[in-house]
Amino acid sequence: MERICPECGDKLVGRADKKFCSDACRNAHNNSLNKDNKNLVRNINNRLRKNYRILENLNKQDKTKTTKDRLLRMGFSFEYFTSIYTTKTGSTYFYLYDQGYLPLDNDFYLLVKKDLK
Repeated sequence: MERICPECGDKLVGRADKKFCSDACRNAHNNSLNKDNKNLVRNINNRLRKNYRILENLNKQDKTKTTKDRLLRMGFSFEYFTSIYTTKTGSTYFYLYDQGYLPLDNDFYLLVKKDLK
């Protein structure tokens, strides 16, 4: 019984449990399986990553203030975050993993870093 590569159709030579003729075919096959049809997940993850990097860049001391204008100029998008935390006093923090922000008065934001230890 002749075995063939599921990606390119070439004949498989070698081990009995070999599935692909080359690393290139294995990678191409797995990339096509993992590809998101509408790129929705990839686009959201890219947006979250960009927001996270902006907060991380601005928040060097684990707690600082900045303006909404500065965040927007850096490309921050307020629609994308990973979680919300509301304190007992009613303050609502928006988080991107361990980096968070709290809207304050006059378009200021308190940037915080959650201690994950």
